[in-house]
Amino acid sequence: MSQHFDVIVIGGGPGGYIAAIRSSQLGQKTACIDAWSNDQGGPALGGTCTNVGCIPSKALLQSSEHFEQAGHHFAEHGIQIKGLSLDLPTLLSRKDQVVKQNNDGIQYLFKKNKVTFFHGKGSFDSKVEGGYAIKVSSEKSQEVITAKHIIIATGSKARALPQAPFDEENVLSNDGALKIKAVPKKLVLIGSGVIGLEMGSVWRRLGSEVTILEGLPQFLGAVDEQIAKEAHKLFLKQGLKIELGVKVGDVKVGAKKVSINYTNAKGEAQSIDADKLIVSIGRIPQTDGLGLEHVGLAVDERGAIAVNDDCATTLPNVWAIGDVVRGPMLAHKAEEEGVAVAERIAGQHAHVNFNTVPWVIYTHPEIAWVGQTEQQLKSSGRGYKSGTFPFLANGRARALGDTTGMVKFLADDKTDEILGVHIIGPSASELIAEAVVAMEFRASSEDIARICHAHPSLSEATKEAALAVDKRTLNF
Repeated sequence: MSQHFDVIVIGGGPGGYIAAIRSSQLGQKTACIDAWSNDQGGPALGGTCTNVGCIPSKALLQSSEHFEQAGHHFAEHGIQIKGLSLDLPTLLSRKDQVVKQNNDGIQYLFKKNKVTFFHGKGSFDSKVEGGYAIKVSSEKSQEVITAKHIIIATGSKARALPQAPFDEENVLSNDGALKIKAVPKKLVLIGSGVIGLEMGSVWRRLGSEVTILEGLPQFLGAVDEQIAKEAHKLFLKQGLKIELGVKVGDVKVGAKKVSINYTNAKGEAQSIDADKLIVSIGRIPQTDGLGLEHVGLAVDERGAIAVNDDCATTLPNVWAIGDVVRGPMLAHKAEEEGVAVAERIAGQHAHVNFNTVPWVIYTHPEIAWVGQTEQQLKSSGRGYKSGTFPFLANGRARALGDTTGMVKFLADDKTDEILGVHIIGPSASELIAEAVVAMEFRASSEDIARICHAHPSLSEATKEAALAVDKRTLNF
């Protein structure tokens, strides 16, 4: 007789494992199914984020930043280093260890919260009385379990170029980009989004000559235009070569190099050779092998599972969250949806405010934002006022030796409600949290301007940018 649960979560990434934990906390008998495996064949919970996304990329960014600081900036602090060298195997090994610690941490959390874990691929088998039958398939076994509620949290996968499918040796997705065994002399990336910029930054710091080819005519089109222009200038100064408005043509993969033909923004035919090619042109929902046809659940033209505002699908008691549905493909967005769905199943009221979901690009400088951009406000016709403050005028940034960038506030020109905050500079990923809290409570820029911030701290730049909305900065 198959095991029966109140809730089965398919997928153990940020959305899935959080949904499973919260469901169990709320008294639901909960199971989570996840197929990720480590090199030893054991479970590797955490999904794309933990295994080949957020976590390993941040580990590499940190290591490569240390290497760049030691090679180019420690001398400014009176620290002299001779014979600096790179031990890439150790650097990659540390990244793998960070990943394993996160994998193991989620297993511990499942045990602590009494979530039953199944290591294998979950798929719909059939509708049954009182719910759904879910097949769990692994190399060693196959079983069927049932539940009243199903939460689909299967995430996304990298989008490939039709003319250059991933082989993870020469043509790399985010997965292969994290495992390059020797620093490539020449590296080309197609796509200047988050993954492209972060991976390009890692390998540039470690010694690669990096060229980024972007199809759009503008750089970081989703980012506030003023911030994006500043970022573009800084990345070029660092040594990243960025070509905008290109159209990629044939890609020829040889034994030791990849040749990319493309047309530049002027319409001129170009060609570039690379030791490795990283393709980061976006991601698509992962629904392969889910058996949706067995229960009559369709996907939309993007391949995403259609849901309403509550993450409910067209089938009763079947929910979907994270990258596999509409909205931004962000780990923390998936987590919030996971909590919300678990609470709705338990009869509670939950809400996810997409307007206060922060975005971060973990380059150097970091870029973070929440709310609307200036171009969005102009397009909508909403009246607004803005204020900016440069880190160049911040005492803590000077002490850190990292004064690039700024904080920018956008507020309603009548009510002063904060409509968006945009940061490029040191610790932007941490500083943005204050803006998220403020916007969630519908604060005004004056509220932030009146709050005492510690001195010296980077957060003072946030206060000063809020003051700048009223044109009364104190330190600039």
